[in-house]
Amino acid sequence: MNLVDLHCDTILQLMDQDSGAELRRNHFHVDLEKMRRADSLAQVFALFVNLEKTANPWERYQQMADCFYRELDKNQDEISFAGSYEEIIHNQRQGKMSALLAIEEGGVLQGSMEKLHQVYERGVRLLTLTWNYPNEIGFPNCRTECQRQGLTSFGHDAVAEMNRLGMIIDVSHLSDQGFYDVAHGSSRPFVASHSNARTVWDHTRNLNDDMLRLLAEKGGVTGLNFCAGFLGSASLSRVEDMVRHLWHIRNVGGMDVLAIGTDFDGIEPKLEINDMGEMDKLVTALQRQGFSTTETEKIFSGNALRVLRDVLR
Repeated sequence: MNLVDLHCDTILQLMDQDSGAELRRNHFHVDLEKMRRADSLAQVFALFVNLEKTANPWERYQQMADCFYRELDKNQDEISFAGSYEEIIHNQRQGKMSALLAIEEGGVLQGSMEKLHQVYERGVRLLTLTWNYPNEIGFPNCRTECQRQGLTSFGHDAVAEMNRLGMIIDVSHLSDQGFYDVAHGSSRPFVASHSNARTVWDHTRNLNDDMLRLLAEKGGVTGLNFCAGFLGSASLSRVEDMVRHLWHIRNVGGMDVLAIGTDFDGIEPKLEINDMGEMDKLVTALQRQGFSTTETEKIFSGNALRVLRDVLR
């Protein structure tokens, strides 16, 4: 069963945690061998930049992009860059997995439309508008005082330009009001790349039912996040909690809004699904709990592929 994962932080781990690690094989959640075991079709690699720990966010982004492309160059036999749906299918026909490039922190752009164009030219196809700090685009949902603050003027302009370019807008981490601003302002489907259901577990990183319905109406998806704190447990990321969230999201927004956004290599390692190579555990649990093979395929790849086809150019 093919997998499209909308979010992992593996590039950060390769840069900062283990200088000897490589994408082909490592002790992190994601490497090429584990991806093969998961029948991975496409992986979105996020370049995460922490604004409070980075003196120059733009330079940090460039360093991480260099790392991403170095790893692809070393592993051309297994994986290739994809900037469009058509390139994903082309890579698949060549027997290769696809790597898509994302930025997790719109503050990297520093309020510059020129920088938005530059990241697009370098291959970035998904932008998480905020992380946990306010930036020139908008505000994070982790801070109570920010939740009712929406997109800035530049944020509205950036959404419109991303629509024009064919970039995927990602609202994970964004304030509630920012979510609604994107929903009302975007002419194309958008995503919450790694967010769960707030009704199942009341965490600001999750989406409430109104958001889930609106996301579905816009043709977007939310990627199931494997973080224990967003699923319902402080100590262990459990498969049964993942299924609870997926059932609820299905009941609220329908089958077409479900996707996978593991957040692997950005979350604590107390997981029943220990790494990407164990994704079959979720397949088994879903089918035991009443999801058909066709529905499971939609969750694992079909719905995300539809968004990639509809948005990317």
